[in-house]
Amino acid sequence: MIRTRAVHWRKGVVFALPGLWVAAVLAWELLGPRGTQVIPLLAAAPAIACAGTGRRRCVTLAGVCAVLALVPPPSAGRADTAARLGTCCAVVAVAAAGHCVSGRRRRLLRELERTREIAAAAQQVLLRPLPPRLDGMTLAGGHLSVSEGTLVGGDLYEVLATPYGIRIVIGDVRGHGFSSIGTVAAVLGSFREAAHDEPALPEVLRRLERALQRHLGERGGPERPHSEEFVTVLLLEVRADGVVMALNCGHPWPYRLSGAAAAGGRPRAAAAGRGDPLPPLGLFPLPPELPLARLTRLLPGDALVLHTDGAEDARDAAGAFFPLARTLAEAVRGAPVVPAAVIEHVQDALLRHTGGRLSDDIALLVLRNDSRHAPDRVPRVHLARSGWPRG
Repeated sequence: MIRTRAVHWRKGVVFALPGLWVAAVLAWELLGPRGTQVIPLLAAAPAIACAGTGRRRCVTLAGVCAVLALVPPPSAGRADTAARLGTCCAVVAVAAAGHCVSGRRRRLLRELERTREIAAAAQQVLLRPLPPRLDGMTLAGGHLSVSEGTLVGGDLYEVLATPYGIRIVIGDVRGHGFSSIGTVAAVLGSFREAAHDEPALPEVLRRLERALQRHLGERGGPERPHSEEFVTVLLLEVRADGVVMALNCGHPWPYRLSGAAAAGGRPRAAAAGRGDPLPPLGLFPLPPELPLARLTRLLPGDALVLHTDGAEDARDAAGAFFPLARTLAEAVRGAPVVPAAVIEHVQDALLRHTGGRLSDDIALLVLRNDSRHAPDRVPRVHLARSGWPRG
């Protein structure tokens, strides 16, 4: 409410500024020392209206006010009348120029608005909004882009329900902004097909690698070597019993948020990953054997927080890194895990920490297990299909 009033007040001042300028010039002429030449300053009124509002009516009205103010008094001499006539010509010229500039400005604003609408629609298709619930999981995702006016940058994520469990991808393309959207589209498009087609998670990763290589081959050339492009990728598979399997190619490991009461000093937020990840996709070929890791097991009420490296690498004015683990612990302290609330808390803390000046795109994804129970055993046929080691 207060912000709305402030906006209306500023708009009113901008609209009134040309008239205030004309009144100030006339007051200066009447009250100032005799012989002071301030009347030519009236020519600035249409320019002030053009810069302030950009509307043709305001420019024309400002010009009319300035011309009317130039009407010479009866006591004016021939020299004063000639000066006023010259100023009148200047006012008309400035008003005409402002009229043309205002028209072009309006056309450019309309074109910009249409371009933004098209870009927003394309970006929504590329980085689709997550469903609030999916096969017993509550989801929430968020994205902060370093490029103003873009919803999608170099970060990507997707969550799909498949016959082999819930499969998740989160990644980070080298670079940010519109230049990386093509690579994001190639990786996400491949994942959306492979996640349903491939029984084993390693084969999904190989499909992503092949899609990325094709994309880089199509856009590459002698002046743009492929070695300069890469994508960090974290693939997860949440099975029916809550077990989370993972393949990591140079991406930050996720955090696990406990849904149980923090009794006995048990922490509510802890890192869920361990071990060295594979190199990012695009730098080196994948090895023949891919290390599918058992990441953790989500009990009912537990959640996973996936993020890109922009979250932990964000710095404040003093150069201190963003305390992501501590912020997550604060977000769930003394309360159940609510994915949307966790996303909002972390994003607000990130913007406060950086002062709103991000140096990299930041993607966040929270998944909470809402199943009533988690079976202790998984059918052996499912283990065989997915390639999970039975040892």
